[in-house]
Amino acid sequence: MERPARIVVLDDEAELRNMLERFLRSNGFEVRVAPDSRRLDRFLEREPFDLLILDLMMEPEDGLSVCRRLRAQGQHLPILMLTAKGDPIDRVIGLETGADDYLAKPFLPRELVARVNALLRRQRIASGEPSLANQTIRFGPFTLNLANQELLRDGTPLDIHSAQRLLLHALGSSPNRPVSRDNLIARARGRDHDALDRSIDVQVLRLRQIIEDDPSKPRYIKTVWGVGYMLLADVVA
Repeated sequence: MERPARIVVLDDEAELRNMLERFLRSNGFEVRVAPDSRRLDRFLEREPFDLLILDLMMEPEDGLSVCRRLRAQGQHLPILMLTAKGDPIDRVIGLETGADDYLAKPFLPRELVARVNALLRRQRIASGEPSLANQTIRFGPFTLNLANQELLRDGTPLDIHSAQRLLLHALGSSPNRPVSRDNLIARARGRDHDALDRSIDVQVLRLRQIIEDDPSKPRYIKTVWGVGYMLLADVVA
């Protein structure tokens, strides 16, 4: 029997924290709640988790700082960021910092569960779900292996997040052909994710910083204006 997903929630508002714990438990998740980043750090040191729900506006360490710090430490745990801010630029900043998804308050509980399930599903795919486990893509000096969750350059592993791995796989599955933003959102972020086009642009920027010698003059990942992006390369699957 498959174990329930384990979620850790970081929010400094006790009422919201307790509400999230009750609701997530009622939907079959195992949940830990933390009132501050120090408690979160202790949880992460002791226990494995499948997803972090992180509030943006907190003191003394806000959500952006927590997210940035975790990513700098090499923590690839999927992060769903919650905030009262609904401005698109705030969403982009959260995604640029390393969050995988963004949900503005107030939100419907069903939407929260949909976002959580989409992130968990994407993580399972990135971890080598059977449908993708044997898929390897090679182009130039690069080898993308979804089963091993790694990207190699001339045999040397590169540091790459699951979102960029799935994005590269989506582009590499249709080499030398434009792939629309909607298609990339569906394949790299989940069909039930109401993503901004800019979020895909952010992920493409991150991917270019990993594989391009000069991200400002990309050789492999080309922008197709008005459509989306294209992997310009001879791909061997």
